[in-house]
Amino acid sequence: MAVTILTMKLHKERYGVCRLDSGSKIPQWASSGELFSITRTSDELSVVCLEQVIPDEIQAEKSWRILEVLGPLDFSLTGILAAISSILAANGISLFALSTYDTDYILVKEKDIDRAIAALRNGNYEVIT
Repeated sequence: MAVTILTMKLHKERYGVCRLDSGSKIPQWASSGELFSITRTSDELSVVCLEQVIPDEIQAEKSWRILEVLGPLDFSLTGILAAISSILAANGISLFALSTYDTDYILVKEKDIDRAIAALRNGNYEVIT
């Protein structure tokens, strides 16, 4: 019997990845919902948030689903994202990754989520849907 590597949980909501100009103020809508991420670089302000709150005029890539690696994960653990991304890449599935202090989040396009879950389960990951 195969040993489960890690457990992941599928979030039910759809998310968007937005690009704003680097000098933009952080918009109020960006922090809606239970999970959001805001990153500023010298080139852009990037926002990951619930798809439904993104204004129409904002440049965004929508229809992402989130697979959360249930944690907390110790900082000494290595290869978590590499292993997950390798499985998805071998199945032709793109991802967008986010990490926090406690865990990792893998965003997969909604059109690919069923294939991603099947591939991860095949790779001995438990996926809670």
